[in-house]
Amino acid sequence: MPVNHTENEKNLVSGLPGTANMKKVAIVGLPNTGKSQIFNNLTGEYNIVANYPGTTIEMKRSVARINDKLYEVIDTPGLHCLYVHSEEEIAVRDLILAEAPEVIVQCIDVGQYKQSFLLTAELLELETPMVLVLNSMDNSTRKGIKIDSLKLEQTLGIPVVESMSMRGLGKDELKAAIVKARHSTLDVKYGFRIETAITELAAELPFQLEFKHKIASLLLLSDPFVEKFLEKRFGAERGALIRLEANKCRRQVRGNIHQVFMDRRSRWVEHVSAAAVKKENTASEGFSYHLTQASRDPILGIPIFLFLMAVVYLGVVYVSGALDTFINFLVVRPVTGAITALSLPLFWNDLLIGNHGILTLGLFNAICTVLPILSVFFFIFGCFEDSGYITNFTVFSRRLFEKIGIPGNAITSLVLGFGCKTMATLSTRSLTIRKEKFIAVFLIAFAIPCSAQLGISMAILARVGLSAFLIVFGVLALCEMGAGMILNAIIKRKEESFFIQAIPPMRFPSMRAVFQKTYHRIVDFLKEALPIFLLSAVGLFAFDKTGLLGLTKQALMPLVVGWMGLPKDIIDVFLLAFARREAAAGLILKMVDAGALTYVQSIVAVVVTTISFPCVANVVAIGREMGWKTALAMTALIFVSSFVLVGALNGALVLMMGK
Repeated sequence: MPVNHTENEKNLVSGLPGTANMKKVAIVGLPNTGKSQIFNNLTGEYNIVANYPGTTIEMKRSVARINDKLYEVIDTPGLHCLYVHSEEEIAVRDLILAEAPEVIVQCIDVGQYKQSFLLTAELLELETPMVLVLNSMDNSTRKGIKIDSLKLEQTLGIPVVESMSMRGLGKDELKAAIVKARHSTLDVKYGFRIETAITELAAELPFQLEFKHKIASLLLLSDPFVEKFLEKRFGAERGALIRLEANKCRRQVRGNIHQVFMDRRSRWVEHVSAAAVKKENTASEGFSYHLTQASRDPILGIPIFLFLMAVVYLGVVYVSGALDTFINFLVVRPVTGAITALSLPLFWNDLLIGNHGILTLGLFNAICTVLPILSVFFFIFGCFEDSGYITNFTVFSRRLFEKIGIPGNAITSLVLGFGCKTMATLSTRSLTIRKEKFIAVFLIAFAIPCSAQLGISMAILARVGLSAFLIVFGVLALCEMGAGMILNAIIKRKEESFFIQAIPPMRFPSMRAVFQKTYHRIVDFLKEALPIFLLSAVGLFAFDKTGLLGLTKQALMPLVVGWMGLPKDIIDVFLLAFARREAAAGLILKMVDAGALTYVQSIVAVVVTTISFPCVANVVAIGREMGWKTALAMTALIFVSSFVLVGALNGALVLMMGK
């Protein structure tokens, strides 16, 4: 059951006075180990959960009540180690170093226990009370991996909780463990010389600094980010002195320091694993393993991808179509009939149910046209997420993306763009090479439709025919590949990048989790989009009544009618697209149903609204990641190039159709 926070508790989360008095609980772990689900279970809040790395991009904070005390719980992005390699990892480590949480909860996917134990070894060096949460126990058992949680707890000297977080099991045990969290009795020994160097360096660090021992070891490893952290906190002069002392201590140690640290931690992991982990021989790999391998295969992956796209297409066409018909029968017809029967003055009738009416273009467009499509699409997309297909698809598509200059670590961001372009753009912060980041951000903003627009576009094209669907998505794919190749050719690369990504196996998704995720996405859509739908309808109504809409249409006739071959009323769609893409796509769907668009015009309308108007949230995300000058230049380039491409598309289609 969700936690009903009091108003005071909500205020605490917002950062009002009183937050500092709460103990902090930081949830950390490797990517895709169930951190967000643990956060949800503890707090009663909802953070999107999916079976692929990178779902959590930024910190999320909320309040949990444990033993009648309030704790601030922090959900963090994935962390591989404290010697960090990406902006997300820097943010997590800086949070730990700066805020010194009273408890660290590490989530461990039992199937990745060795990688997780390496992180455990580092976290224990912080000497902060810890709790380990073992997730995916059922999946690991099928692989023949069993962790004895009691022996692990005895070995490490900290609480260990077994959890099936998707079902909420282990929540009470975790809360009890947080209260009993303690320091470990088993730490890693690096040898006399290194331990002496760490102790000497720690003694030179400012007395008010937390985690001196761990920070000293990072300085010994020449971690540049921890040096910047110290400079920012204590000033450049003190930072320079600390760097000199670190260099002095480093010279006292012989050999490869990095190798010594890794070897000692690996031995520690083997010791812990031998005490608590049992591996058994299992029968031949099951259906999940073979499906995972097939989905990554360059040949078998194609029919699997086409089958899944067919499922989406049929679901959006038939299931959402049935929902649309039902809601129209239940809501739209009775309401519009009742208002018509009132014989209101023309102004008020138009304001309510006219072409730009608050109900027809605003409320009904949102809940009767758009919402049924999004509901079905969000459910199917949620199944893809939780099954693990999305990340495995990145392996299948890697060779294609690399041809256009997109490295392996950017592919997940592009695929995430089909869910939310804003989140996908923010996820590119893990890219350290600017060329790769620029290309990835541009392609996300350019011709990738987000989940909301993708679902509605499928519904539009289903009305026109399967050939229109194939043409539109073929054109969008060519636009993406062409843009990527051009950018890859003209932007010079100064550095090489290397990338290793953990790929989760496919599994049957939990329907409870998928329904929960679908519900929250629908609620978020209604909260964010419904007011914009209504305000956009009022704005267009006022624009129309003042005559400005007519003047705008007249001014844009050469571009819209002459170049793109669209009716002048499509300008209503363009104006809505600046506010909300779903509203624009919903209006296109209405125009198609009313017979106001031909076959060619339907194709052109879907393409132009997909590639011409990056949503405001995505532009803001581009500004955050690339800088505002780059964001504005990128948006202008997309806007201009899209109209050039769409005009060319219209000409080609008209020529092909012989019209």
